[in-house]
Amino acid sequence: MTDWGPILIGVVLFVLLTPGLLFQLPGNNRQLEFGSMKTNGKSIAVHTLIFFTLYAIFTMAVHVHIYTG
Repeated sequence: MTDWGPILIGVVLFVLLTPGLLFQLPGNNRQLEFGSMKTNGKSIAVHTLIFFTLYAIFTMAVHVHIYTG
């Protein structure tokens, strides 16, 4: 049986935390922008840290597992 939990969590977090798609922290003109579809280096770094933190929490601390097969 294959554990699809970490893969699914990674894909969902990647889509939700893409800078500029839903929100951007820090924004180009303001601290927080919603749906700007633009990005910068600082926001990429911040979103990467948020992604890593949430991914580590969901996979290691919460032990989310989805088995198929």
